[in-house]
Amino acid sequence: MHVVSSDGFDIYIGKNNTQNDYLTLKFANPNDIWLHTKDIPGSHVIIKTNNKSVPETTLIEAAKLAAKYSKAKNSSNVPVDYTLKKYVKKPSGAKPGFVIYTNQKTLYVNPE
Repeated sequence: MHVVSSDGFDIYIGKNNTQNDYLTLKFANPNDIWLHTKDIPGSHVIIKTNNKSVPETTLIEAAKLAAKYSKAKNSSNVPVDYTLKKYVKKPSGAKPGFVIYTNQKTLYVNPE
């Protein structure tokens, strides 16, 4: 799934484990921003940065999408982690959609 943020950045959302793997491991560039709900199953979300700095409004919009397309879609104040794609790794032998990541920050958003 693809949307454009109010600031004009492309945001991509994986809708299943296979799409999440493809988006995160093959499609995203090292300096793109990767988002996912913290400790909650859900979609991987990628902001294509084109090596530009991403405004907070785009980050929040993408975080809300990550929350909306997760098991926490009916919750409020959902924690969403984000980091650069280059800090996201797939452990060898891990099932589709499973990754580990470092250097993250966390936003708290309400799904919309």
